[in-house]
Amino acid sequence: MTEIDKVDADILDRLQRDGRLSNAKLAEQIALSETPCWRRVKHLEEQGVIGGYQAILDRRKLGLGVMAFVQIVCTQHGEEVTAEFEKVIQGCPNVLTCHNTTGEADFLLQVVAKDLDDYSRFVDKVLRKLPGVSSIRSNLSLRELKASNRLPVADLFGG
Repeated sequence: MTEIDKVDADILDRLQRDGRLSNAKLAEQIALSETPCWRRVKHLEEQGVIGGYQAILDRRKLGLGVMAFVQIVCTQHGEEVTAEFEKVIQGCPNVLTCHNTTGEADFLLQVVAKDLDDYSRFVDKVLRKLPGVSSIRSNLSLRELKASNRLPVADLFGG
């Protein structure tokens, strides 16, 4: 784990809120001069704490009205089958997240689709053809109460 102090935590918190924040504005907000601020950000990037920057898009405004949480149970767990499963999932733009989990299901996926017909096609053409899959269980989101990928750095590091 990379050592994070309160200033780093403040930087991370502010960049999570606005990844387009200029170094000058960031330095001003955390009461640090620009060069040390820039060095800290670069160090956090080099350590992999900051993995990149991206825009947050509204899936509904882009026509992706369906969000599904999919539990997948596998009967085969060999290296080759698992590698093929992972390769297919990595290549699916509809799959936002995939977790290897404990419990009844082996994998939990978060999937988006245009509509129910599009989701049905995804299940038929992608998920049902995955190697070693014995069960697919979908839960469709009726209403999204919270969506965030911000980590609680201020709480973790006393910022």
